[in-house]
Amino acid sequence: MKLNTVLSRYLLREMISPFVISLIFFTFIFLLTRILDITNMIVNYKIGVSTVFRMIIYSMPYFLVFVIPMSVMMAVLLTFLRMSGDNEILAIKAGGISVYGLLPPVFIFCLICCLITGVMVIYGLPWGRVSLKSLTIEVATSSIDIGLKERTFNGSFKDVMLYVSRIHKKDRTLTDVFIEDRRREGLVITVVSPKGQLFSAPGRPVFHLRLSDGIINQVDLEKRSVNSIHFDTYNLSLDLRKAVETAKGDPKDEKEMSLAELSGYLEDNAQEKDGQYYATLTEYHRKFSIPFACFALGILAVPLGVQSKSSKRSFGMGLGLAFFLFYYLLLSVGLVFGETGVYPPVIGMWVPNIVVGGIGLYLLARTA
Repeated sequence: MKLNTVLSRYLLREMISPFVISLIFFTFIFLLTRILDITNMIVNYKIGVSTVFRMIIYSMPYFLVFVIPMSVMMAVLLTFLRMSGDNEILAIKAGGISVYGLLPPVFIFCLICCLITGVMVIYGLPWGRVSLKSLTIEVATSSIDIGLKERTFNGSFKDVMLYVSRIHKKDRTLTDVFIEDRRREGLVITVVSPKGQLFSAPGRPVFHLRLSDGIINQVDLEKRSVNSIHFDTYNLSLDLRKAVETAKGDPKDEKEMSLAELSGYLEDNAQEKDGQYYATLTEYHRKFSIPFACFALGILAVPLGVQSKSSKRSFGMGLGLAFFLFYYLLLSVGLVFGETGVYPPVIGMWVPNIVVGGIGLYLLARTA
């Protein structure tokens, strides 16, 4: 398999354009899945555009880990589809160059994208998740109602449990509020109110809740007595410091760990093979298997493009997406069974590459 410099430069140049277009297109598709959340944060929660932009940047490594291998396959497939449709493949074969002679530039292209994906999954993904976590804490302390969810018990406040039936985004009012307050030792206070409103304290993770037309039930555990009080207006201060301290002090999960931290965790917990151990081991192998998907998908794209006589790019895109979905299905199955320890995570993470790459090599041999 000799390297034809002129042909290699030509193929590399032809693959760059569809790769960039595919990268932008699929990244945009992934971002569309977040567009409702982004719009909601800007319109209803008044989150600044710069903050939303930072959230998108921190989320990009997660998208690119899957988008780059997909774009590699589409770039190689669309390039060979076009060349096949324009009879350039036929002309190259007539010039004495076999299908194998077209592989060196494809390998070089896949290697470059494999290295980029490796940087994203090893360094970019942990950085993005840690940065996004810190930014989320920062945003939550500046606007409490972002962290509140309807019909959900919220225990983020110190010794206070909060339940809200409905949250009105425009005026930050709450409907059907239930509060359990255990901040006073030996005394349990429950507050029920049909309406409330949140007020923030600038620069501090403390918020004030003003309730209207409700009932306070005070239960004294020592005296075993109960008092009920009806109120027209009741003010309550809520402290977010517990949530902030807990979030900052939480240990990193496997997706936030660097490669060295993953290796250290696996060495320290080699004897205790619990669910967390298998999840960490799965993430460790995933950091290597996903970059090599560029080779598996790139090799598969060569015979698919050469064999096809259709020059329609929509056909190539559909075919490429079908095989990528097949790869992603195998990867998802490997993640599930690998994290539960049904079989070794190394099998679950590398089988998709082996299966897809094997199909590609088989079709390539038949085409050659």
